[in-house]
Amino acid sequence: MPIKLAIVEDDPRFCAAFAGAIAAAGDMTLVATADDLPAGLALLEGEAVDVMLVDLGLPSGSGVELIKQVAVRWPDCDVIVVSIFGDEAHVMSAIAAGATGYLLKDAGARELAEQVRSLRAGGSPISPVIARRLLKILSRPNEAACSPVDAGGVALTSQESRVLTLAAKGYTYDEVAELMGVSRHTVMTYVKRIYRKLQVHSKTEAVYEARRMGLLED
Repeated sequence: MPIKLAIVEDDPRFCAAFAGAIAAAGDMTLVATADDLPAGLALLEGEAVDVMLVDLGLPSGSGVELIKQVAVRWPDCDVIVVSIFGDEAHVMSAIAAGATGYLLKDAGARELAEQVRSLRAGGSPISPVIARRLLKILSRPNEAACSPVDAGGVALTSQESRVLTLAAKGYTYDEVAELMGVSRHTVMTYVKRIYRKLQVHSKTEAVYEARRMGLLED
């Protein structure tokens, strides 16, 4: 089955470039496009897609709000931010909302298809500049020693909490998927979002950080 995509982008040039890259890929199909936040939210009433490309600077509001709604309405859908904004505030808010990839527009559309394939294979496409910025954030002194109060801005959805709770009890991700009545890919999407929100890289770290922040009970 081809990878189904949607584009939410207000700049016609970028939208056309992304659409062209998708059309040129033999394993992808473009299902829908939108050019502002209300139109993007309206897409969620229609056919679900596998990947949504989202610009953050939309005319009617922030793409972060759309990312949050995608996480709730289409939990199987991965979101790649494609934006001119590479500052810490935009990056962290997008990741906290549920984005599973973050690309800067200066990268162009040439590598888009490969990045989408990487995402669907379990990767996290991130522009090198953004990756370096995230590493700097994670390496700040005392970052790991912050108190639960300092972590008040982190919040897991009910589904993310359930995944982490079951994983903490020793269930495998396949077993978690069966217990929740969802696909393994859906579970792994939740796991990727959990890792980004908690800024960790393994299940053990995620469980430890969630408990420390008061997000997960024993």
